[in-house]
Amino acid sequence: RIFMSMLEVKDKEKVSQKFSEIIGYAKDKGFEVILDIAPAIFDKLGISYDDLSFFAKLGADGIRLDEGFDGNKEAMLSYNPEGLAIELNMSNNVAYLENILSYEANEPFIYGCHNFYPQEGSALPYEFFVSCSQRFKRHGIKTAAFVTSQSAKFGPWDVNDGLPTLEMHRHLPLELQARHLFATGLIDTVIIGNAYASEEELKQLAAVDRYKLSLGIEFVPQATELEKKIVAYPKHFRRGDITASAIRSTMVRVKYAEQANPAHDNTKEFQRGDVVIGNDDFGKYKNELQIVLEPHSDPRKNLVGKIPPEELMLLDFVKPWTKFKFVPKN
Repeated sequence: RIFMSMLEVKDKEKVSQKFSEIIGYAKDKGFEVILDIAPAIFDKLGISYDDLSFFAKLGADGIRLDEGFDGNKEAMLSYNPEGLAIELNMSNNVAYLENILSYEANEPFIYGCHNFYPQEGSALPYEFFVSCSQRFKRHGIKTAAFVTSQSAKFGPWDVNDGLPTLEMHRHLPLELQARHLFATGLIDTVIIGNAYASEEELKQLAAVDRYKLSLGIEFVPQATELEKKIVAYPKHFRRGDITASAIRSTMVRVKYAEQANPAHDNTKEFQRGDVVIGNDDFGKYKNELQIVLEPHSDPRKNLVGKIPPEELMLLDFVKPWTKFKFVPKN
């Protein structure tokens, strides 16, 4: 999906040619295209909100309303005969959406998309982001948010400190930002805000499983081949009868019950994000995998790896029965 700015318009004919070519190319590549527009554009182009055919002829799939109306207007727009989606700004925690829906809007054609923020320190705090997003998700509206490439140099303004929706994402790896947004369960579409992401970033992003939580792991030097096999088990899930001290994945202890696992790296206090596996002294719990949530010591567990510090936020999304996997970082 492409979010395309159409906020600067001078000549209608030139604009039509330029955007038709760009959108046509995007459509050939299988992209859905949303145009970001402002009320001033309608005056410059000599068109009306009551007739969106101009944007349909360009090949767009929808328009984002840079400014809102009274609710009834947006609801009427959602019934446009061209079938264009009407995208709303999600980054305000007010009853804007509820007002529009109260006018019996055409819900499948209403989208939500957060803003992006080029200035350091200006993007959304996490809790506010959640509140805003929940308004849309509880109504089943399609949602989107932006992540920022660490390689990109270009944005829409002369200030370009990255283009994330969430301030906490501004300096994180691109794929981690996406994994976090998908883990929240609040965002359907993740869009790279700035240009141009590197090939390596795109490769890592393409490898993200949006439907299954993945956690990076940095193995300790003494981690054995058996322990790496246990970490690579494709069907980890947190037990439903949870404990506060650790996330427990117990099926691996059954699968590898007959495999010996000598003690190593088992004498220091384990910290949040440490990945441990029961050693030979742990009886029936030998080869059970745990992710430490609360610091504790237990010589019956081997430290096999650590979740990188910037990824510890993902542990909050490992609920009872959550399926997860590990992605080795070394």
